[in-house]
Amino acid sequence: MASVAETSDSGFKADVLEVKELVLVDFFAPWCGPCKQVAPLIEEMAKEFTNVKFVKLNTDENPHTAQSYRISGIPTLILFKDGQPVKVEVGALNRDGLRELIKSGLN
Repeated sequence: MASVAETSDSGFKADVLEVKELVLVDFFAPWCGPCKQVAPLIEEMAKEFTNVKFVKLNTDENPHTAQSYRISGIPTLILFKDGQPVKVEVGALNRDGLRELIKSGLN
């Protein structure tokens, strides 16, 4: 059963940048309403796309990584491929939008 792992400023390099597979990073904060809306959909996609790694980063607790990717609105979803950001979406996506985002990174 796939799940969404939580990462931190100190773990981001190993958890995201050094991973060869596609990684979806959810930049969120616990107080953010849209973040709470998208979180269960990301959990659902983690079960559907077992060839993709799903990671979340709390921007309140890990400001350095959020700043380095210029995160100004949350949720922000970034797809990484071979350690490089390839697609960015700001704001909550619905199920279909999230699925399309992930599929776009697999092509």
